[in-house]
Amino acid sequence: MVLARIWSVALFGVDGIPVEIEADIGGGRPRTQIVGLPDAALNEAKDRVRAAVRNSGLAWPDQLVTFALSPAALPKGGAGYDLALAVAMLVADQKLPPDPFHDTVLVGELALDGRLRMVRGVLPCLLAARRAGLRRAVVPESALAEASLVHGLEVLGAANLGQVLAWAKGDVEALCPPGQGDTYPTTAPPDLVDVVGQPEARWALEVAAAGGHNLLLAGPPGTGKTMLAKRLPGLLPLLSREQALEVTAIHSVSGDLSPDAPLVAVPPFIAPHHTTSVAALVGGGVGIAKPGAISKAHFGVLLLDEAAEFASDRLEALRTALEEGEIRLARRDGVVTYPARFQLVLATNTCPCAPPRETDCVCTPITRRRYLSRLSGPLLDRVDLRVRMRPITAMSRALDVAPEDTATVRARVRQARDRAVHRWAARGWRTNAEVPGPSLRRDFALPRETTAILDRALTTGTLTARGTDRCVRIAWTLADLAGQPQPTSDHVATALEFRERRAA
Repeated sequence: MVLARIWSVALFGVDGIPVEIEADIGGGRPRTQIVGLPDAALNEAKDRVRAAVRNSGLAWPDQLVTFALSPAALPKGGAGYDLALAVAMLVADQKLPPDPFHDTVLVGELALDGRLRMVRGVLPCLLAARRAGLRRAVVPESALAEASLVHGLEVLGAANLGQVLAWAKGDVEALCPPGQGDTYPTTAPPDLVDVVGQPEARWALEVAAAGGHNLLLAGPPGTGKTMLAKRLPGLLPLLSREQALEVTAIHSVSGDLSPDAPLVAVPPFIAPHHTTSVAALVGGGVGIAKPGAISKAHFGVLLLDEAAEFASDRLEALRTALEEGEIRLARRDGVVTYPARFQLVLATNTCPCAPPRETDCVCTPITRRRYLSRLSGPLLDRVDLRVRMRPITAMSRALDVAPEDTATVRARVRQARDRAVHRWAARGWRTNAEVPGPSLRRDFALPRETTAILDRALTTGTLTARGTDRCVRIAWTLADLAGQPQPTSDHVATALEFRERRAA
């Protein structure tokens, strides 16, 4: 018969699923077995847990020990079940009372000497435990700051298995609670005041920040493309608590969280190298797919620097995520969905030789066309703002007027975003870039004379239907920045001009 039941959590993408661990002792020759679709790392837990229990001063039963993990049909992996397995066996062996673990979830990896080690995905695990009605969680001390982000759940930290045993036997001070306060240090982003010249690009960056639009910066090397892109996160508003938890859960699953700053409170900035693989960019792996760069950039900025150097399959893999704000990945053990609502910034030279002055270019027209053709039409159709950057001149460097700093521009962006949130709040949208095309055309349709220029562009084939919707979204952002109730024909014309600018 089953002698013990202990709770842990399995990760499936960024979602947690409570797992009931049952332990039974006896009924066969001495050995330890785990049933319930464990992977190799979980199967190895038998040896880790046995050594941890023995080195904590207790004996392992000289009988058959069977662990059953339910739901049995769910694949389970990783070392996060170690603590729950050890406690389940000790409760079944009547060395620990079962009552303290009735509504408690246990997460943590055990070292051979009984120390508790950090595991990935503590935040989504505890969020799932709270949804399931569990009231308490025991985690490694190193994960205590991350675990304390989950409100409505009593969280306790343990340095080793011995402390958990002492707490279960009545020593209420054996485990430590989280510290007070949930504010964590953040690094100040680079300031926009450092960028010299480039008024068109600075304006496009402000529009992109105000409306959540995608951006293409093209031009010779050394003109500030990367500098501008790195300053975009500083113009964006801080994440709400719900957004921060969602982003933090992704970074927790991928193992990128710092113990000193467990909450991702600012929009993330991710800039993968152009040699990155498709799996690293959009997510992948064996069994259950792991999140990629586009999911780590959720509610933030994804910069593809030297975009034309990326392989075409990497760039084309972004197209669905740009439209839907999520990525669905099918692997051997199931299909997982990761959120991926990011702002894409493409920065590229206009030719392979990329001289500081365009007049010095030695590339043939075919070479230039082949180089830029890696940015395909369907991908560029999803990029709202396109800016052609020019070389910095001595005149622009000698201007007496100091450039605007990030704080000044961010204030205008915040006001524009507040107008957009007020307008779309009833429908659940936060930025103009999120508004579906049908709603723009049906519920918030602009007068025919305002959008006449878009109708002409559609007729001549210079603009697609998707491009038309994106022009209207940009026009709404321009109106928000100008403090006007709805776009005018000038705003629509400016939006179309942004989209008609090519890299070459």
